[in-house]
Amino acid sequence: MEGGNELFPVFIKLNTLHTIVIGGGAVALEKLHALLNNSPTATITVVALALTPDLKFFAKDFPAVTLLEKAYEESDLDRASLVIVATNNSVLNEQIRIDAKKRNLLVNFADKPSLCDFYLGSIVKKGDLKIAISTNGKSPTVAKRLKEILNESLPPSLQTTLEQMAELRSKLGGDFAYKVKKLNEVTSILIKGN
Repeated sequence: MEGGNELFPVFIKLNTLHTIVIGGGAVALEKLHALLNNSPTATITVVALALTPDLKFFAKDFPAVTLLEKAYEESDLDRASLVIVATNNSVLNEQIRIDAKKRNLLVNFADKPSLCDFYLGSIVKKGDLKIAISTNGKSPTVAKRLKEILNESLPPSLQTTLEQMAELRSKLGGDFAYKVKKLNEVTSILIKGN
């Protein structure tokens, strides 16, 4: 088997989970942006001794976001499904890692790929289409550049194509193999000429 990126890409329904963000500064705000830009109704609790005004201002438009301006306690993880840590306190980070592992929670540590159970990739979004880009923590800058290229090159009309394909898919009769064959025929036009 070839080496390299062994990450398994998944798309998580954040609106069905409870995410805890620990940290209240610029990096926590960046993570909050990423979460809410992809899932505006996600239930998120932000825990930090101090929350920046920018973070408070951004969060006020999302009713499912709770801000707790207090010190982290292990009990903050009681209702958590996912944990995102955005502090620059290595002792606190290690304690959160221990606490989360006891609960079998997946944790992302900002700018600490070696400690992460998962990464937040660069996301390209065109209507219902989402493409996640990962460099296995090696270069978020490269992922960001690829995101820009894809955003510029994918046409806005792609959403119409997705809606038409969903309608066709729902109307197709026959078994699974027949449906796959027909949908492959119809979508082959998307790659013709390449």
